[in-house]
Amino acid sequence: MSTIGFIGLGTMGRPMAANLVKAGHEVKGFDVVSDARDRAVEDGIKVASSAVEAATGVNVLITMLPKGDHVRQALLVADGPLSVLAPGAVVIDSSSIDVPTSRDLHERGVELGIEVLDAPVSGGLAGAQAGTLTFMIGGAAETVEKVRPLFEAMGSRTVLTGGPGSGQVAKAVNQMVFGSSLVALTEAFVIAERLGLAPQKLFDVLSTSSGDCWALHNFCPLPGLVDGSAADNNYAPKFAAALLAKDLGLAATAADSAGVELVVGRGAKDKLDELSIKDGHLDASAVITKVGLK
Repeated sequence: MSTIGFIGLGTMGRPMAANLVKAGHEVKGFDVVSDARDRAVEDGIKVASSAVEAATGVNVLITMLPKGDHVRQALLVADGPLSVLAPGAVVIDSSSIDVPTSRDLHERGVELGIEVLDAPVSGGLAGAQAGTLTFMIGGAAETVEKVRPLFEAMGSRTVLTGGPGSGQVAKAVNQMVFGSSLVALTEAFVIAERLGLAPQKLFDVLSTSSGDCWALHNFCPLPGLVDGSAADNNYAPKFAAALLAKDLGLAATAADSAGVELVVGRGAKDKLDELSIKDGHLDASAVITKVGLK
């Protein structure tokens, strides 16, 4: 058993930290939201009074925060949590953030003698709860091996993507492909509905043909086609539209930095942004309401 610091006990962070507790680790957690701290206690997480306290006396610090700005405010500040970590400690940042911030965190780690991994996840809330997340990891292979038992407690797969920031690149482009597929699906169902093709018939074709994709089976945008879909529950979020919009924004930023013109990805981003203005709390599959079908 080891003691692990955990900053960010929200929708994803709390079940991830809870799975570490179930695996026999002591977790000292912190979140700026008091309700999140209160709920974390129910999972056996020892709540710290600050991010610095959560990092004090631990060899591994994990962060799961909403945006790059939050990572900068939490970690890249003087006298912050990194300042109390001993040389050789490991920081695992599982936030989905912009590549420059991630690389700045790696550079700060080098300055302090701390090993940093950027390790964003795929799998959503269900994966966080079940401990089946996929981690896309940028950093040194030796560091990954040092903390592999922690990844195994929180997920079912780890992919070492390369050097600093590469995990964030992988997450951004993966989400771009997912978001683009989801928007294409919504357009297909709207076209079919307006031209008299029943949704079930289209589903039967897509699910067994070249149009098949992960989004169809996990985020089908119409009710009555896939068991447990958000569409069957008034689009209660399995993966909120605002979160996917944020990820598509990160993909667009990455594309700009790489000098790549987005056509499909930019269109998907625009539709998710449109949905998120008023209904970002809904599931991302509710984007179908923005392509003409109510």
